[in-house]
Amino acid sequence: MADQAEPQFQIQRVYLKDLSLEQPNSPGILLEQEQPNVDIQLGVDAQVVAEGIYEVSVTATVQTKIKDRTVFLVEAKQAGIFEIRNLAEEQVGQLLGIACPQIVYPYLRGNVADVIQRGGFPPVHLAEINFQAMYEQQQAQAAATAAVSTDLPQ
Repeated sequence: MADQAEPQFQIQRVYLKDLSLEQPNSPGILLEQEQPNVDIQLGVDAQVVAEGIYEVSVTATVQTKIKDRTVFLVEAKQAGIFEIRNLAEEQVGQLLGIACPQIVYPYLRGNVADVIQRGGFPPVHLAEINFQAMYEQQQAQAAATAAVSTDLPQ
């Protein structure tokens, strides 16, 4: 008989949740010779789906501009469903903030590069991300915010 308290971590599914490509100034801007500026924003979100089941999504926004005109804008959200059971809350938080995004992110990178290339542009390859450092920074910021809010006069 299997031990009921044995820790579990399983990938249920990885999927593309949302993807859009906009070229609001095409075709005129495609004739520009100037190098565009590229701005990349990333985010991680985790939601409880059911008891022991979580959805973790990684979002990317890639916007390229020449001067103040958008060349293209890509918004993508890659998600995964994970089963996590019989772990301490701190361990669950680390899995949701570090391990799960590390699993989902390569799919997001590929989809973003692909849609940009299909849009007629050289692919933009998103850099590797240290999700552990990102998670630790978020935890430190949350702790600092909590400390400040407890110091405020009532």
